[in-house]
Amino acid sequence: MWEDPIVADVHRTREELAARFGFDVKAIFADMRKRQVALGPRLVFPRRSDEPTAAVDGAPQITSKSNPGCDAAPGDRATTGGENVQ
Repeated sequence: MWEDPIVADVHRTREELAARFGFDVKAIFADMRKRQVALGPRLVFPRRSDEPTAAVDGAPQITSKSNPGCDAAPGDRATTGGENVQ
């Protein structure tokens, strides 16, 4: 059976991380929080759907029909300024 090398790497990394902390979820998260504080303002937080967005170079914002607050995935039917894009 074919094995995706990226998925295999994620599984390997997860196993190494868990082993480093004795498979203690609380210890893993305590370390994660400590590293998060050390990064400070470098973290990017998701935009709330009620926050305004800026159009890039004056281009209209493309949003999903089913969820107007999120960006449309490539190939999705989307709206730009009220017109359907296929």
